[in-house]
Formats: sequence, C-alpha cells, structure tokens
Amino acid sequence: MTIVRQNTLNQTVSPPENLSEKYMEAERMHDVLLLLQNLINSEEATVKLILDCLYDVGSVNLINQKLRLKPLNRVMKLIARMSKPVFKVIAFNWFKKNCPQLITNWLQTQVAFEKPQNTPEQVAIEVVQLEPYAIPQTENLSQEIQNLRFQIRWLAGISITAIAILVVTAIRLN
Repeated sequence: MTIVRQNTLNQTVSPPENLSEKYMEAERMHDVLLLLQNLINSEEATVKLILDCLYDVGSVNLINQKLRLKPLNRVMKLIARMSKPVFKVIAFNWFKKNCPQLITNWLQTQVAFEKPQNTPEQVAIEVVQLEPYAIPQTENLSQEIQNLRFQIRWLAGISITAIAILVVTAIRLN
C-alpha cells in the first residue's frame, strides 16, 4: 500500500506589512459601511424621496414597455400610483438593509485599482444557417400566438373587473 501526501504548502505567505494593510483596509471599509448606515438613518426623508422618484420613473417605463394596449396601460398606471405607499415601505426597508453593504463593496472595488482580468480579444462565432419553419409548423405557431393573445385579453378583463369591484367596495365601505 502506498501513501500519497497532498502538498498543502502552495499557499503564499503575505509579509507582515501586507497583513497590516489588509487589516487597516478591512477596518476602514467597515467604517465606510457604518457611515453609510448612519447616513441612511439620518437622511431617511431624502432616501424616501429618491426611492419615490425612482418608482415614478421606473413604473411608468416598465408599464409602457410591457403593455402596449392604451386602456390597459392607463389602468396599470393607476394601479401603480395606488400601490406606491406599499412600495415605499418595502423599498426603504430593503434599501436600509442591503444598500450600505452594496455601496461599500462597490466603493471598495473603485479604490482597489486592480487591473481587469484578461479577456480574450476575439471570440470565434460559428454561424449556422437555419432553415425556415415548415408551413404546418408556422400555422401551429400562429395558432398558439392567437391562443396566448386571447388568454391575455381574458386576464386583462378579469383584472380590470376585479379592480373595479375592489374600488366600488372600498367606496361603499367609506
């Protein structure tokens, strides 16, 4: 029986000054994290206003991109405006929890001044000619598209009806 030893001494040993520099860097980046958390706590109103502006712009752009039908587009924009207070609470909690660390990590990469990893300059791409769909397959695809559009119309109608019922119920309760 032969015993084979693995070589575990391949790790490089850092000089003491590099260790102290790394420790100082970690300590200072932790200070940056604490300062960002303090900034978010003291400037809560500013952060909420920033999130409010981002929600206004992002929701309109997303709805315009995803929904082409004008009536459905308008209804979704109204829903987006009504859901804004809920978004603000959830977004602020997420921001407060995650953003200081994300910003600290990003700032650390900015001050590291490390060279970007070498990427290959040219990548060979093989282009394969595809044959067009056969006629029966294109008919099947167009039928499938029509079915999906029909389902979207139904879902939009059901959503609008449910929202209208919700609004009417809320008005009557008040």
